[in-house]
Amino acid sequence: MDKEQYQIEMSKITKKFGGVTALDNVSLQVKKGEIYALMGENGAGKSTIMKILAGALQKDSGEIKIGGKAVDIKSPKDGMNQGISIIYQELMLVPDLSVAENIFIDTLSKEHKLINYKQLNGEAQEYLDAIGFESIRASTEVSMLTIAHQQIVEICKALSRKASILILDEPTAVLSNQEVTYLFQLLRQLKRGGVTIIYISHRLEEVLELCDRITIMRDGAYIETLIASEATKKELANKMVGRNLQDYYPERHAEIGPVYFKVEHINQGRKVRDLSFEVRSGEVLGINGLVGSGRTETIRVIFGEDKKDSGRIYIDGEEVKIRSPQDAIKHGVGLLPEDRKTQGVILNIPIRNNITLGCMKKFQGFMGVLQVKKESEYIDNMVAQLSIKVGQINNNVSSLSGGNQQKVAIAKLLASKCKVLLLDEPTRGVDIGAKREIYKIINDMAEKGFCVVLVSSEMGEVIGMCDRILIMREGEIKGELQKGEFSEENLIEYVMDVNGGKMDEQSEDRD
Repeated sequence: MDKEQYQIEMSKITKKFGGVTALDNVSLQVKKGEIYALMGENGAGKSTIMKILAGALQKDSGEIKIGGKAVDIKSPKDGMNQGISIIYQELMLVPDLSVAENIFIDTLSKEHKLINYKQLNGEAQEYLDAIGFESIRASTEVSMLTIAHQQIVEICKALSRKASILILDEPTAVLSNQEVTYLFQLLRQLKRGGVTIIYISHRLEEVLELCDRITIMRDGAYIETLIASEATKKELANKMVGRNLQDYYPERHAEIGPVYFKVEHINQGRKVRDLSFEVRSGEVLGINGLVGSGRTETIRVIFGEDKKDSGRIYIDGEEVKIRSPQDAIKHGVGLLPEDRKTQGVILNIPIRNNITLGCMKKFQGFMGVLQVKKESEYIDNMVAQLSIKVGQINNNVSSLSGGNQQKVAIAKLLASKCKVLLLDEPTRGVDIGAKREIYKIINDMAEKGFCVVLVSSEMGEVIGMCDRILIMREGEIKGELQKGEFSEENLIEYVMDVNGGKMDEQSEDRD
């Protein structure tokens, strides 16, 4: 193909975060006026390379051309000046402002004069009408709209910026089937108008139905580009896997005992629906699913971080009431949260204080006086046990690498003396060496009889670390894989429903 036909050329793009290589010499070419899919497992590098294109992240090396001309995109404003607009999974709207105010938010106070709301609403309505969404009124407060209609507002905001390149990151994660149909109609209309669309998704059916070409990424590297009309779901699934798991995950020698932890019929709105499972002592139970499948929401509800609508929780055969994280810890249920930096540790206080934050009473003597020597011995033992690489334990947690920050979060969890451990993305954002060390810690927990629930978006991780895997879709457990059924090919097919309900049928057969 003649290079002049490409609107976007990204050549040998490399990006590192600390010791982790997120993108390794990735090259992509996108034609003008096509819908181009970017696919891969979580952590493949899809969102990272698109954030670099949009200016939200800076590349370490490589070249970007738009319309054949080399460009230097150092900020989101630079990206907008090149006609690039990105719509993230978490919509960037102000809920208390109107549709019109959100669409033109960049220019509302540009000239420091009074806003002519009649003109503003009229111009916004023209954008809405032009793309076939006359039912959305420009004067409506955004918080009153459905998620699907909020996405339409985001698209209108992009069009008001004269975007010729539109990037959508998992746009259908929270949409109904009918809303997906409307979105696809709009994207095809924009394509006919010459807009270039880059569509990031895990959903095989969607990309085959909507897109012209599909590029597969894996582990921060470019794998292959396929013509959508010539590809199959099975072929895409096979190309998205390929990691060699041999020797990567340490062996575990835990004795799996009786059921110790059980949840029954947990519900929370549409996010968690009639969810039941049990975990045995010494067992590592995996939970896997696409973005938006309800994995993290499930863990938060069980831990009491979010209020459940209904359901029961049992520990060692007895029902317990968990209405808050304090209740959960009191009953021996601990959580390692998904977001290490905002929920797992406090970055700007010392390592020692982070580790003992939740268990200070055990180090208090007469009249509540802190027994510093006893606390220090405990912290030194924990640092050695978890191989936390620290300079001084009085240094702030922010001085540590990502992997060692995560180990401090684990140390804090273990200090709470919980026997049921809910681990949400325990190795996200850490390098391979730190991952293996965290895996050893998890194995050690299981060998000591802990119940471990491991939530991970990495298929290789749940296969390499777990005794059983539950698969979630749309807030529900859709099936279960036993150890002998583990493979990335099987898991990716089931997670993405490649076989049209085969997993659900297998689950019913077991019941």
